[in-house]
Amino acid sequence: MKFGVLVFPGTWSDADCFHVIDQVLRQPVQYVWHRDTDLSGYDCLILPGGFSYGDYLRAGALARFSPVMKAVARFADAGGLVLGICNGFQILCEAGLLPGTLTRNDHLQFRCQWVNVRIETAAGPFTAAGTHGQVLRIPISHGEGRFYADDPTLDSLEANGQVALRYSTPNGQLHRTANPNGSARNIAGITNKRGNVLGMMPHPERCCEQILGATDGRIIFQSAIAHAAG
Repeated sequence: MKFGVLVFPGTWSDADCFHVIDQVLRQPVQYVWHRDTDLSGYDCLILPGGFSYGDYLRAGALARFSPVMKAVARFADAGGLVLGICNGFQILCEAGLLPGTLTRNDHLQFRCQWVNVRIETAAGPFTAAGTHGQVLRIPISHGEGRFYADDPTLDSLEANGQVALRYSTPNGQLHRTANPNGSARNIAGITNKRGNVLGMMPHPERCCEQILGATDGRIIFQSAIAHAAG
């Protein structure tokens, strides 16, 4: 399976994602510059975290106009796997590949901490290596991670099984205190209707080695690898 890690001006989690794919999971991977438009040969694209274009207008708002994003949309329409992490999630929403938006955390603080997220569906290509209801320990690092959508959109996400991850307590309870940013309905990650595009605010690439404190992030990447292989 071949991964492509997108790089925009201001991206800073690209090297972390590259390291995990290359050194931990031992899969072929290349960087994809934001001006590239040929995505042939890739099985999964990763839009990593960072501050694309400095977030000068709004997180992800400028990156959506990069030449590569039209190619990403075509890639996703053809069934290719797309994973947006943190700023990558913001970019996917701004580009219309995912519904909703990410706004300022409700406490107006930048939060860099470990959180717990519950897998809401294990049927998708990014969560199949886990189980429904399984709780993963994954770090966050964001100031604009509060997922928002109007009630009809949220109801549609629920009905279509597009809510992939929710912030929870360690035992899987959906308490307000487990929600680190005020996201609607404790949502930490969503997919498109087809399930091949996932956006998530937590950083799975930061918890794939025990030396970093946990390996739960591997489930996201291993699920994608198994899906491509199967």
